[in-house]
Formats: sequence, structure tokens, C-alpha cells
Amino acid sequence: MGHAGAAAAAVRYLGSAASAGPVEALPRPELRCVRADERAPVDPAVFRRVLGSFPTGVTVITAPAAADEDSPAGFACQSFSSLSLDPPLVCFMVGRTSATWPRIARAGVFCVNVLSAGQGGLCRAFAVSGADKFAGVAYDAAPVSGAPRLAGAAAWIDCVVHAVHTGGDHLVVVGRVSALGADAAADPLVFHRGRFARLGDAC
Repeated sequence: MGHAGAAAAAVRYLGSAASAGPVEALPRPELRCVRADERAPVDPAVFRRVLGSFPTGVTVITAPAAADEDSPAGFACQSFSSLSLDPPLVCFMVGRTSATWPRIARAGVFCVNVLSAGQGGLCRAFAVSGADKFAGVAYDAAPVSGAPRLAGAAAWIDCVVHAVHTGGDHLVVVGRVSALGADAAADPLVFHRGRFARLGDAC
């Protein structure tokens, strides 16, 4: 489905939602700045250690190369999540100082590659800054965005950038899903307490 097909699907969805009757919006929460005297003294090392107790999957976010670029863009990301079923949305978090994020933002599209259990080395390669991360890496083009779809990944989700929000020293990137697929036989790569693990080891 190209952009025109996605637009047509969106029109059909909006039409069906309208025919079902109005949806009452929830009240917006009150937002205010947190004052300096309200901030809990959290040591960054302790924060990282405690949050590391939560096992996550590992992904590589990719985007197609621009006309003036020699290679696609990509970076390793463990802060990825599904967000909405209707419409289908996912999100990932990226550091505001990331050198890769501006390239993904310019492309306006990305592919989430959910790494499989044997792809720890691939994750390490995409975590390095400044190198040609795609050297020797097998991939094809995701069907809608054209972003690299890495060979051997447990799953892939092809997206258009839907929204970007600030979140402290990170950005929260929301993607609208255009296409997706998975290898039902593949186990995912898990990151837990600072190391890679298999699903059975972490749970």
C-alpha cells in the first residue's frame, strides 16, 4: 500500500468512525512544571541499575538513505513499544543528541527491526557511532518506506513518522504502521540487567 492507499484507508476509517456516533473526549490532565525543590534526588547510576531490572526486547531502527547520502541510517534501540491498535501506532525513544535521528526525521519514515536471539553482534554494530553500520549486513527494502529490513530479524514494522514529543533528554517518536510481518519461529533478543539474554533466561 503506497501513500495514496494509506490515505484512502484513513478516509475509510474516519468515515466509519463518524457513522458510529461521536466519541466523547477525555478531560485533559493539568500540567505544570516540577519545581527544583520537588525533584527527588535520584542518582543516575542507581536509576539505570533499577530500570535495568525490566527486561526489554532489542530493535534496530532504520531509514532509507537520502539522495545525497551513501548509506541508510540506523541505530540500536531497546526503548520501543506498541502504542495504539486503532489506528495502529508504535513508538520509540531516541536521545536528543543522536546523530542518526536527524537523518530518520528527514526521511519521514522508518522500519523497526526486532532482533532475534542470535543477533547480539548486530545490535552492538548498530550501537557504534560514526561507523558504516550497514557494511556486510544483509537487508532488503521494507515494502512501503524502503527502509532497510534486516535479514534474520524476528519481526519488522514499517512506519511513517506520525508525531514527535519531547521527553527530558530523549524524544518520543510515534510511528503510524504501514506494513509489518514476523518470523513465528524466531525467538527475540532480550536485554536484561546490562546483558543480552534469551527469552527463557530473562523470564
